[in-house]
Amino acid sequence: MHNRKLPTMVEPELLNGDDANHESWHAFEIMAEFVGATENLKAITPAVSIFGSARTKPDHPYYQRTEEIARLLSDSGFSVISGGGPGIMEAANKGAYPGRGASVGLNIRLPFEQHGNPYQDIGISFKYFFMRKVMFVKYASAFVVMPGGFGTLDELMEAITLVQTGKSRKIPIILVGTQFWTGLVDWLRNTLVAEGMASPADMDLIQMIDEPQQIVDAIFKHYETTGFELTAAERKLQLYL
Repeated sequence: MHNRKLPTMVEPELLNGDDANHESWHAFEIMAEFVGATENLKAITPAVSIFGSARTKPDHPYYQRTEEIARLLSDSGFSVISGGGPGIMEAANKGAYPGRGASVGLNIRLPFEQHGNPYQDIGISFKYFFMRKVMFVKYASAFVVMPGGFGTLDELMEAITLVQTGKSRKIPIILVGTQFWTGLVDWLRNTLVAEGMASPADMDLIQMIDEPQQIVDAIFKHYETTGFELTAAERKLQLYL
């Protein structure tokens, strides 16, 4: 017989008083962040969330293309949501800022990289990554994903997962930069799907488009029969992201 110790379970009433109070206030802090963000963003729809690297410089073609995409989206009446920081996020806000739609930045407090860009009509600062990601999804009618690093991949996979599992309504997920994304898309199809880890139909959730006007056209085409307004069922679904 193995003489293994079971893990120690800490009962709530045995927590140090200060720790217990901290946990309680932590929950209120999360709630306050959610309520504040919801109040500030509830009027921005329809909106498009744009993801991409914080490290992309203004003279890079990815930055310039993002700015053009955001300008066309804003002129078409969309609010544009970015992470609020530098790089692709700045390009998205900069392109949208002069247009018809609101330029929205969902900033995250980080020890490095992130600082707010000046091209935001609405800027919200988040302490919690998960709360920020909820807001990216909650108000988006489409996702435009530019080249980026781990954070961008995280946001992309979160978007795909929510749509694939039915936790979010089906919306366009557009990868921009065919040369950048082809390797990943090929791996998803030839390894993930081929080994039965995902359904072949899941690949239809994403599309690769490089031309800015074609991106805008693809978003409008997706909604030409349904419109951008959420149905009652979709509004209820968004409460459980």
